[in-house]
Amino acid sequence: MKALTDEDAIRAIARGDERALAALYDRYSRPCYAFALRMLGSETDAEEITQETFLRAWRNAATYDPDRAGILGWLLAITRNLCIDQLRRRRRHLPAVTLDDAPALPADDRTDIAAERAIDAERVRAALASLPGDQRSAIELVYYHGLTSNEVGRLLGVPPPTVRSRLRLGLLKLAGILAPGGTSP
Repeated sequence: MKALTDEDAIRAIARGDERALAALYDRYSRPCYAFALRMLGSETDAEEITQETFLRAWRNAATYDPDRAGILGWLLAITRNLCIDQLRRRRRHLPAVTLDDAPALPADDRTDIAAERAIDAERVRAALASLPGDQRSAIELVYYHGLTSNEVGRLLGVPPPTVRSRLRLGLLKLAGILAPGGTSP
């Protein structure tokens, strides 16, 4: 049997083809699991999130838009959203702590620096979201998931020089957006 391309697999999944889902799972479950594990710090939670990611992909395959993101980028976005939901559920189950019971903050904690970092991180996320899907996927896989251009090329089904070209173009666009006076996303 000929291996399905990612796009063929998504179309087949939208028609209810379980083998296509299994093929997609074999290709992309590892990066989804690694991403979830990094976000959640729990192997059990990462396994559950990975399973839920592919269940959602099964249910929503017909809504996949290749112009917005590559398959891996789409799956990682699903994984990210599920992880955020899991982290929110965890926070709701934490016991309330009064100020008298809270441990004292170290003297070198700087909330102003933390606030600046949070603002910068949000600007970067917004700038990334404004990039074309292929450039955004390449940047996320290399910089957030630590993959090489060769690994990204294998995942996305493109030659490594194409990945490097997408990285370069995406980073140049990010620099323009994030530079003082740059266009906002």
